[in-house]
Amino acid sequence: MEIKPTLMPVNKKLVKKSVAISSKSNHSGHGVVISCQDVTKKFQLAKDKIVEILHGVSFEIFATEYVIIYGPSGCGKSTLLNLVAGLEKSSSGSLKIRGEELSKLSPIELARHHRTKIGMVFQQFNLINNLSVIENVALPNIFSGTKLSTRSKRAQHLLDHFKLGDLADKIPTELSGGEQQRVALARALANNPWILLVDEPTGNLDSKSAGEVMEWLEHLNSKSRRTILLVTHNPDYLHYAHRVMYMKDGQIINIKKNRPVGRRMASPSDELSTEKLDSF
Repeated sequence: MEIKPTLMPVNKKLVKKSVAISSKSNHSGHGVVISCQDVTKKFQLAKDKIVEILHGVSFEIFATEYVIIYGPSGCGKSTLLNLVAGLEKSSSGSLKIRGEELSKLSPIELARHHRTKIGMVFQQFNLINNLSVIENVALPNIFSGTKLSTRSKRAQHLLDHFKLGDLADKIPTELSGGEQQRVALARALANNPWILLVDEPTGNLDSKSAGEVMEWLEHLNSKSRRTILLVTHNPDYLHYAHRVMYMKDGQIINIKKNRPVGRRMASPSDELSTEKLDSF
């Protein structure tokens, strides 16, 4: 027997119309990089219990756009992020990254997808404590077959960019929470992806460190032109995004546009390093 969660009443036609209007407005010259159409995700918890977490989610994200998915814990934000990363497969619907349908990729192709096209940043940092900071940042390059000298040079370049160069030989436990999250940002960029997926990046940080991490993300979008999809339940950060997608009970219930793609918010990130991240 299939057990479905109780949903709040949502006018799906209105939501889809809102998505379409928001997607077509003020994106001239910016191609679609993430396309999600009627995506569902179900989990089988027991032999006779199937729970649907995502219910017909549809949206498009454009190149160099900064989009925040905002909603309460348990609404399906992280599940949706995992689908875009290729870490899980949708139950139905279409999910394309740069025109490539993820459901049609083999396990090897999926692994290549989230190793080379996607950079991920997590709330828990997920650094390896018995490796040095520079070894943590270089780790993704190992799996992509990059030679030692190149990956070491790339990792040091990224650490310098995030003002962590002097900490390269330390281990993660010797760093503050804010420093660890900046190391995680550097690691996410090791294979030079153009899409960053960010899952509650400030959840374990004090307010000062959290603000610094959000400024770095804004800098990566506005200066380094990375497309960013970030999920959060903190309303203090919504102004950073070009668009905010409000999520509840596994559905996108509203989309708000803060500003057009290409228009920057006034930000202290102007003072951050402007070095190019794709030099190597």
